[in-house]
Amino acid sequence: MAQLIDTIGNTPLVEVKSFHNNPKVKVFAKMEGNNPAGSVKDRAALNMIRSALERGEIKKDTKLIEATSGNTGIALAMIACLYDLELELVMPSTSTRERTLTMEAYGAKVTLLESMEVCRDYAEEKAANAGYFILNQFANPDNYLAHIKTTGPEIWRDTAGGITHFVSAMGTTGTIMGCSRYFKEQNPAIQIVGCQPTEESSIPGIRRWPAAYLPKIFDASRVDRVIDIAQSDATRRTRELVKKEGIFAGMSSGGALHAALTVANEIEEGVIVFIACDRGDRYLSSDLFV
Repeated sequence: MAQLIDTIGNTPLVEVKSFHNNPKVKVFAKMEGNNPAGSVKDRAALNMIRSALERGEIKKDTKLIEATSGNTGIALAMIACLYDLELELVMPSTSTRERTLTMEAYGAKVTLLESMEVCRDYAEEKAANAGYFILNQFANPDNYLAHIKTTGPEIWRDTAGGITHFVSAMGTTGTIMGCSRYFKEQNPAIQIVGCQPTEESSIPGIRRWPAAYLPKIFDASRVDRVIDIAQSDATRRTRELVKKEGIFAGMSSGGALHAALTVANEIEEGVIVFIACDRGDRYLSSDLFV
């Protein structure tokens, strides 16, 4: 009989048909909201904690800390709960209330600060000076290795090796880094497309990092193209995704859909897969669906 941890991954790949008319171009959503804690970050959270335990870097009495914008924190809270580990999550105060309540429901302590950059500095300082172990998703290879082990192979299997373009939001960049490594080994011609917000836009789950805070796991050479996403386009596509396709996802998924459709309108044939990275219910207190 499966345990909850065994249900992470193997999420559905669903064709999205409402947005273009070329039968030779297929667009698929990888439904990461189907993971038990509701996002693609379940994969990285499990791999980071399990691998650290296996290496002996953390033990049952280790106090964990991590800065997060939301989804990684929720996933880590679930995994820490299952392993009976103490966890403090540091999150921007602008995050939706649903995120904080979900983390606390799993038993994590939540600290709210003014920005993601400040949260990262706080977590690193506490790890250095207060005896906490920082998982550091921004620099931890176990983040992207999760997607070499699971996400990439699942998409390759479910498209029967037919994928031509992979589209992903870029936050910690773990998903796109891992999938890029896997896909390029299978077929170097597969195009890796990343999404980042325009300069003036704020899109939860997608970041345009200042140079000093660029994730250390990020390697620009592994991304063939970066598409800038306006906040208005991410919002519009998120609303269209639920109304036209019944896919209730967050704003970064709308941004990834917009990038996927940009690619779809440029090519004559192909198979495009984008990451629908979480569920829409953790944005209900925002104006995303208003």
